[in-house]
Amino acid sequence: MLVAENMSKEEMVKEAVEEAKAKAAKETGEQEEQAEETVEETAEQEEVSEEAEEASEEEETEEGSGFMKKFGRKNKKDKKDEKIEELTDRLTRQMAEFDNFRKRTEKEKSQMYEIGAKDIIEKILPVVDNFERGIAAVPEEEKSNPFAEGMEKIYKQLMTTLEEIGVKPIEAVDQEFDPDFHNAVMHVEDEEVGENIITEEFQKGYLYRDSVVRHSMVKVAN
Repeated sequence: MLVAENMSKEEMVKEAVEEAKAKAAKETGEQEEQAEETVEETAEQEEVSEEAEEASEEEETEEGSGFMKKFGRKNKKDKKDEKIEELTDRLTRQMAEFDNFRKRTEKEKSQMYEIGAKDIIEKILPVVDNFERGIAAVPEEEKSNPFAEGMEKIYKQLMTTLEEIGVKPIEAVDQEFDPDFHNAVMHVEDEEVGENIITEEFQKGYLYRDSVVRHSMVKVAN
């Protein structure tokens, strides 16, 4: 009886131990499964995060590439615009060259006109000189003679015409000698006259538009 009870107790202890071991093994297995699931979830999250980062980088790269394409094309000049700029620049330079040519031509024409006018005036001046000599040679009592009066009138008309076109005589007597306007052909000592003063004019000089056509031939004191 006692042996049977003892055997029963031992069996009960063994069963309890076996149940405890089984329970412990079951709990350990569940913990391992949970750990594996946690590791797998963490790995999946990391993978998703990496994919998101890669997608973001690719999107930024595509946006940057699109920006460069969009604005890079705008910065590059079109061939048509370059041609327009080239033609505009060429036209501007040609217009400037033409304007310079026009100004130069007008200046040359003006110079040629003045040179031609001076040549004609130089040829007329001897006629003026002869008129003045002829009028000066008429005696005082014959100045009322119609011939002498006619010469006087023609002379005055000629001088008026020359003055209208810009010809005027150079002042000489009692003026200081100026080599730009006067040609000294004689010097005289005269204490009553200041130094370098013109005392007599042998031939009148003339200006045409402030340019000397003929220098005055004069006598200079001291």
